[in-house]
This record gives sequence, structure tokens and C-alpha cells, in this order.
Amino acid sequence: MKEKIVSTKDNLQVIYEDNHIIVINKRVGDIVQGDKTGDKPLSDVVKEFLKEKYNKPGEVFLGVIHRLDRPTTGIVVFAKTSKALTRLNETFKNRETQKTYWAVVKNTPPKDSDTLVHFLKRNTKNNTSKAHLKEVPDSKKASLSYQIIKKLDNYFVLEIDLHTGRHHQIRSQLQAIGCPIKGDLKYGFDRSNPDGGIHLHAKKLILKHPVSKEILKFIANTPDDIIWKSI
Repeated sequence: MKEKIVSTKDNLQVIYEDNHIIVINKRVGDIVQGDKTGDKPLSDVVKEFLKEKYNKPGEVFLGVIHRLDRPTTGIVVFAKTSKALTRLNETFKNRETQKTYWAVVKNTPPKDSDTLVHFLKRNTKNNTSKAHLKEVPDSKKASLSYQIIKKLDNYFVLEIDLHTGRHHQIRSQLQAIGCPIKGDLKYGFDRSNPDGGIHLHAKKLILKHPVSKEILKFIANTPDDIIWKSI
């Protein structure tokens, strides 16, 4: 198992790169893939980085495998080859990865550690998901485990292990237990963060390399702000 440390190149935080994959520490506000906003996606930024780095004359191949919400930060993996894309799509689809997040919440969690199971129903009109304790029509089961890893003056830091990968899963499940994430107005926090982000960070990812089959562990540094710095 290899642990990779973040390095920064041309304002793009590259955690790891080889011939088949590139791993990025996403910043607040970056969208992973193009959407209706028309804003430049992170995938295009990475393509430009690779094109310049390797002086490629033509189009750069880059496959989007998974996404992080726009206000969220942390690890995003892209495929540099079609072989890697196909294999990683299967890896993520089959949940053959270990994803760990950090979240900062203001309210005291009901328990120091717990496993949360809800049924999430997505509302496409306002792009939210609501967590229900019992199954409702068109809902999907969602599960995660959390533990408090630090108590700050006004906040609690949670480490979260995802068991499923649902739309806005962490945000909606933490809201359901009365612990909305700092800055997350959409899910019940009382005020926004100055940068428009939320204190949810994809901290660690463990996966099998799509070609070499080596088990890799990636760690993403938290953003440079006073709350994250105090952890």
C-alpha cells in the first residue's frame, strides 16, 4: 500500500499521476464535469495541464469516473486511458473502494460513533436528497459510519466511511441526525462559508490500480482555512 502526498503544480493540486490515472485534490467551487452552468470543469483544467506537460499536439483523453459536489473538496480520480476508464468504472460501480471523508458540524452528534442507515429520495427540482428512516417510493438505501475525531471550540470533526454512494448522501444523512455540515445552507446550516463551500472533504481513498493491480492509498490535504488548520 502506497501513500501519496499532495504536490501542487500550476494551481492544480496533483496527488498522484502515472500512465493510466491522475488524482487531484479538488478545490471549493470546482465542478468535476461540465454542467448547465457552462463553467469550466475540472476535467478540462486537467486536460490542459496534461496537454502542456507532455506537449501533446492533439486531443487529450481523460475519463471522468466519479464526482464530488461543487462545494466539497478532496480526492477526485481521472482515467488517462480507455482501459483504465473501463476498469475503474467497474471498480467504483461495484464499491471496490474505501472512501473516507472529514466533515465539520456545529451540533453535538447523538453518539461519538455510529452507523447511519437511511432511505434517500432525490428531488431533481431543487437538486437535494431527503433522508427517511423507512423506505419510501423511489428511495435508495444509504449507509455510512462516522466517529468524532476532534472536538473544537465550537465544532465537531467527524470522520466518515461511506458504505454506499448516493446523491448528497453525507450531507442529507448528517442533516437527518441534526448535524448539518458547516456552510451547507441547502442542508440546514444557518449561514454560508465566505468561499461558498462547505466543510466536507474527501480525505482518503483506497483502490486497486486498474492495470498494475497494486493497492494504492491517496491522502488529500484539507483546505487552507482556520477551521481545517485547527484539526
